[in-house]
Amino acid sequence: MNLKTLSEKLGLSQTTISRALNDYPEVSEATRQRVKAAALKYNYRPNTRAQRLATGRAMAIGHVIPMSNNQEMVNPIFGDFIAGAGESYSKAGYDMLLSVVQDKDEEATYRAMASKGSVDGVIVHGPHKNDPRIKLLQELGLPFVVHGRSMGDETSYSWLDINNGRSFQRATNLLLDLGHKRIALLNGDETMDFAARRRSGYEDALRKRGFAPDSTLTFSAEMTEQFGYETAKRLLQGMRPPTAILVSSYITAIGVRRAIGRAGLMLGRDVSVVTHDDDLSYLRNGDDIPSFTATRSSVRNAGRRCAEILLQSIATGNGQPVQELWETELMLGDSTGPAPS
Repeated sequence: MNLKTLSEKLGLSQTTISRALNDYPEVSEATRQRVKAAALKYNYRPNTRAQRLATGRAMAIGHVIPMSNNQEMVNPIFGDFIAGAGESYSKAGYDMLLSVVQDKDEEATYRAMASKGSVDGVIVHGPHKNDPRIKLLQELGLPFVVHGRSMGDETSYSWLDINNGRSFQRATNLLLDLGHKRIALLNGDETMDFAARRRSGYEDALRKRGFAPDSTLTFSAEMTEQFGYETAKRLLQGMRPPTAILVSSYITAIGVRRAIGRAGLMLGRDVSVVTHDDDLSYLRNGDDIPSFTATRSSVRNAGRRCAEILLQSIATGNGQPVQELWETELMLGDSTGPAPS
């Protein structure tokens, strides 16, 4: 069924139907529900071109990906986030515009999106401390949601983040409770907000338990499997190797596990590992019992929810920020045990 036929059946204009399906505030709730019920009954799928003409919108959401060497989001975790966001876009009849650009071209890309009207909003990935993109998008008047948040001003824009500081504080306390005193941290790029908060949580837990953070046990880099393997290998070959390692990514933790195995040691007995697990749909952390003890939060669900927040903001024109801080779940797995004597 096309828009014209649905319009005739309901006795409503095509513009009203398009506006109802896209949750415009000027359409009454009764009309909106009536239109959506009819669309479901007759299996109507909006034509994107017709929607654009009727609503004056681009019917697309932008994702700008800068290709710096240390970019954290061009990885499998980003793929799961995009899959979740894509589900929300598809339900709302929106397309996704993914722009992969050189770092120096990032600002120009956002400005072009705003001036051309090629997108109705954007999702900002991998925020840094005092991220300049937030001020830029506010000046451009382009609706946006940040996946994460940026230290500095966290009150004037929409964001969704996990409680990274508390998450790594709890993970560190778990290892301390098991008797571990030398706990290494393999973190992400600490110019990025999430990694800075995770280090803070780790160090706060140590200090509150009477341990001074040891700079020789903390490392920050792009979260790859190779980073995990090479760093853990060096640590385990040292004169005073750690008995536990806290890791910022499940992918990095796989490299740590490889290093432990090649050193002839047993994960969970000789060396304990706690990692963050984004609950990836295609790279699972075990079955009934997790392979790794982990702080878990689904990045796919985060993608879905970020998209929902942005689409609702676009539909209603409500500029009031929506801010959600999710707690992680601490999952006990096979990778942790008492500190070896």
